[in-house]
Amino acid sequence: MTAGTANAQRFREFKMPDVGEGLTEAEILKWYVQPGDTVTDGQVVCEVETAKAAVELPIPYDGVVHELRFGEGVTVDVGTAIISVDTDPGAGPAGAPAAAAAPEQAAAAEEEDAEPQGRQAVLVGYGAAPSSTKRRARKPQPGVPAQPEPVKAQLQAELNGRPAAVPTPAPVAPAAVPTPAPAAPVPPAARPVGAGAAGRPLAKPPVRKLAKDLGIDLSTVAPTGPDGIITRADVHAAAAPAAAAPVAPAEVPVAVAPAAAEPGIVDTAARERRVPVKGVRKATAQAMVASAFTAPHVTEFITVDVTRTMKLVQELKQDPDMAGLRVNPLLLVAKAFLVALKRHPEVNAAWDEARQEIVYKDYVNLGIAAATPRGLIVPNIKDAGGKTLPQLAAELGDLVATAREGKTSPAAMTGGTVTITNVGVFGVDTGTPILNPGESAILAFGAVKLQPWVHKGKVKARQVTTLALSFDHRLIDGELGSKLLADIAAILERPKRLITWS
Repeated sequence: MTAGTANAQRFREFKMPDVGEGLTEAEILKWYVQPGDTVTDGQVVCEVETAKAAVELPIPYDGVVHELRFGEGVTVDVGTAIISVDTDPGAGPAGAPAAAAAPEQAAAAEEEDAEPQGRQAVLVGYGAAPSSTKRRARKPQPGVPAQPEPVKAQLQAELNGRPAAVPTPAPVAPAAVPTPAPAAPVPPAARPVGAGAAGRPLAKPPVRKLAKDLGIDLSTVAPTGPDGIITRADVHAAAAPAAAAPVAPAEVPVAVAPAAAEPGIVDTAARERRVPVKGVRKATAQAMVASAFTAPHVTEFITVDVTRTMKLVQELKQDPDMAGLRVNPLLLVAKAFLVALKRHPEVNAAWDEARQEIVYKDYVNLGIAAATPRGLIVPNIKDAGGKTLPQLAAELGDLVATAREGKTSPAAMTGGTVTITNVGVFGVDTGTPILNPGESAILAFGAVKLQPWVHKGKVKARQVTTLALSFDHRLIDGELGSKLLADIAAILERPKRLITWS
């Protein structure tokens, strides 16, 4: 077994998994371990944020953390190694590659922390570092200008990872004009430490790729390797301060201040800030655009007297069967929505564009729109239609608490059929909600307010709210949508229908 194979078996890499359905990337929010820490199979090592939620990732190996490949705040593609673990730390230092290894294998291998004594590190494309031994320059032939070496230049460019380009030969000077003497080479002392003959920082190809992935300019990295070579550890050290710093909006060039002769001009750029669109916010924006321009939306409104429902909420809070549960108007709105769906099951459907079919569902996964620090998410209660009121209250409370903590799993946000958005908690009367992609309807529950209302032939102060129902007009025509909304309102006006209509 070669040293490279042994190292590969000993140092195990954990790659960024697809923690959702078809996600392509995730941002590393926080590392819970550092190099040198002991980890066990199943231990959570980091927290990442996908386009759907924040998720904690467990490591599938026992051993000692060898390397963290990316810092906090870095977005990593799914399938990319993010951490390596030494699964046999008692075996001593990792074995070096065999001396007879092919040159191309040695060039692609990871750099060693130190070179053997008496040998200089030779970097592909740079040659040996300057030393006390000097070779006499080749004497140019009289009358013949120096010519470039196209083949050598092309090979060197390819090894350096730069696009191959053959330099254009210099024009031959007229015979009457003497050939100018070649320029004197730059003395080694004039080059900065860590720079090659062309002024580029010295680093092996794997290190260059790492720097590119992390967005690090190698010219700003202080080298610690032999002969001024930049190592992988140097790149990570340069990336660490940027990753540890609090996330700040991207800098905006400050506009030139207006001249004193133009007092009416205001410098607005200095009072603007820009924040990258990513994570939950990016996913929500893409989903809303796709929904708005794919499903033809129809929104209907109804204003209803919910005084009896609000009275029932207060009574349920004192009910021993509801002890310890979160009882609020949203709970009864959710129950009314589910009862109305049983009366109109054709609403609970989905449009399959690929197969040109309507999929009717015998289950209801009720989504609840939740505002979180990372943006709007819509987790759903699975099989909500078959749950009792106490069960629905328990799951609704857990769903909201988990969402506010940012711990909602991607699985909890998939498979929804209909959704409720409670805009009333913000004091808003109503709105025109946009469908969650793949769902058939969404109900907006507005603020409950005391308003003058005709009750039993007299104008009285009653607790009133406005409901708005948006639905996919491909699936639901105006009659069906109107009946559903009217039934929800009727239940909230007289909540005893929760019993008679169930």
